[in-house]
Amino acid sequence: MFNSVFDSTTTGLSITTGLICAAVALVLGIVIAITHMKTSQTTKGFLTTLATLPLLVMAVMIMINGNLGTSIAILGAFSLIRFRSIQGQAKDLLSVFFAMMVGLACGMGHILFAVVITVIAVIAILIFSYTHFLEPNKKQRVLKIVVPEDLDYEEVFDEIFQKYTSRAELTRMKTMNMGSLYKLTYDITMKGGVKEKEFLDEIRIKNCNLKVLLSHPCMEEEI
Repeated sequence: MFNSVFDSTTTGLSITTGLICAAVALVLGIVIAITHMKTSQTTKGFLTTLATLPLLVMAVMIMINGNLGTSIAILGAFSLIRFRSIQGQAKDLLSVFFAMMVGLACGMGHILFAVVITVIAVIAILIFSYTHFLEPNKKQRVLKIVVPEDLDYEEVFDEIFQKYTSRAELTRMKTMNMGSLYKLTYDITMKGGVKEKEFLDEIRIKNCNLKVLLSHPCMEEEI
């Protein structure tokens, strides 16, 4: 059922078989691009890449066709490519590997296997994206506070944390401005029903109205 459509008894590749593999790779690439578009914020350029990547990987696999010399030559050509782009998200990386896997399967002639895996993976991605399954705690935050060097930071925020958070842990401390300031990083879990603005206002009173940043754990922002 999942055998390759390539005829192992012949040394060449027929035009019909090649076109079938190319068509399936392109269609599955479009399915991957649409799935990524529905579940992530992205750009047209990245979606175009996802749509055509399986086709290109399939073409590379067919050109190699077990030839060691050709494999080394193509590897050398790909090593010259440098990808310079903005930092991607985890879903972007997942979609790229997804498209490459489909292209590899089509390039080896496993058409039905590529279709089945694509259907299963798309269903899984949609379920994970549109349900609360595997969703982290939304109350988790990263709190970064700048304080003057003469402030006793070890206890000054305890009362505020007890009022607004269920957990607060100091994970990092860094000096700034030639040692005249400290930047404190906390992993906190907000209590339900509290207002974040009131929480930040009370912290600003304690840290002499210096900079405060409250963000989600996945966002790497600096102050």
